[in-house]
Amino acid sequence: MKQKRFKKILGAIAGIVLLLAVAAVGGTAFLFRHELKTLSSVKKVDDNVLYVMDYDGDYGFDEFLETGAASDGELVEFVTKRLLKGIPVKFSIPDLGCSTFSAQTEDGKQIFGRNFDLTYSPALFVSTKPDNGYRSLSTVNLAFLGFNEEKLPDTFKRKIITLAAPYAPLDGINEKGLVIAVLRIADEPTRQDSGKIDITTTTAVRLVLDKAADVDEAVSLLKQYDMNSSAGSCYHFQIADAMGNSAVVEYVDNEFVVLKAEQNYQMATNFLLSDKKYNFGTGQDRYEILKNTLDETGGILKDEQAGMDLLEAASKDWHISESGRRNATQWSIIYNNTDLTANVITGRQYDKPARQFRLP
Repeated sequence: MKQKRFKKILGAIAGIVLLLAVAAVGGTAFLFRHELKTLSSVKKVDDNVLYVMDYDGDYGFDEFLETGAASDGELVEFVTKRLLKGIPVKFSIPDLGCSTFSAQTEDGKQIFGRNFDLTYSPALFVSTKPDNGYRSLSTVNLAFLGFNEEKLPDTFKRKIITLAAPYAPLDGINEKGLVIAVLRIADEPTRQDSGKIDITTTTAVRLVLDKAADVDEAVSLLKQYDMNSSAGSCYHFQIADAMGNSAVVEYVDNEFVVLKAEQNYQMATNFLLSDKKYNFGTGQDRYEILKNTLDETGGILKDEQAGMDLLEAASKDWHISESGRRNATQWSIIYNNTDLTANVITGRQYDKPARQFRLP
């Protein structure tokens, strides 16, 4: 009898332990349900290389804006604690060269073109829907998060680092039809110090995508923060909205400068456009290609394909950049501010159909 009773007690204990184990696993799964759902959405959709991610849940950007970050190191510290639960990550933005333009199609839709030129750059197209902000689609260079040709987010362990993606966008569109893209200027890094909350290059892009509905709102928001640019360089931004407004925002020797479009189109590459330091930088050849075409057409292109053709004309095949890097156009995107879509070509595969993404 005692032996049977002992077995019953052991069985009861075993059952309790099993229930506790199941509860613990279930509790952990519930606690990290947003992260798990996000990581399960990371998929490769183009061999060249393009990945997609549907970021589930909020990524704490309002919390970030309470203190901001005065350097990439401070941004990494926040992201590591808030999103990666202590897993280390590095943000690195090297010598990138880019081209952008805003224009209109013959049927009256606003479009925005973007070439991203750099060394090998696997791209991640990210969909976000923050609790207190606008839904958006944005592009992240996975190389900035430590990925390369030998290391791509093809396993669960490697995918974990992609949880940092909302804090590393380089261009994107939000649900209001506002588009922003960042372009490098080979100048001293911007270090504003007026006592405002600090932001970095990529968090400025996130700020505009999450919080601005048009160009004026975007400019007003950026003025409220001190810019501390990433990777020891300077940058400017082109911003365009669904109403056809466009502006280039520059930080010239730490001074905030806004250059609004004088026509119904605008373009930018990698040199400053402000009179304060006009023509400082590179990309004048690409700028002229964009300008000549848009001047001839009055800023009106036949359709989105004509916009992609213009990006192809301004694109670069593999070459050695001024910094000695082997660079080429890594992706070309036509954002449609009116229809809230993005047509993406990777690796200069202009002979293939663009992959289209749409804001839900």
